[in-house]
Amino acid sequence: MDEAFYYILYYSYYILQVYFYVIIATIILSWTPLRTSGFYQLLDRVTSPYLNVFRGWLVIGMIDLTPMIGLFLYQFILTMIGRAL
Repeated sequence: MDEAFYYILYYSYYILQVYFYVIIATIILSWTPLRTSGFYQLLDRVTSPYLNVFRGWLVIGMIDLTPMIGLFLYQFILTMIGRAL
């Protein structure tokens, strides 16, 4: 049972790590003209369920910095899971 839990946690960690990089790509692309591309729309659909939780918390002018809060929180959780391995 312990070994099975380890492998589930191990593979979940790497899947969550890939999702972390998808969030970063979405945030960076949102600042470019590529925001209207189909690739960005796909990334946005994948990351919106998580990032929408934080939207509107920290807005300065026309810049919404709240995805960065979500990114930092996600990185913290990912680090905690990594330490558990």
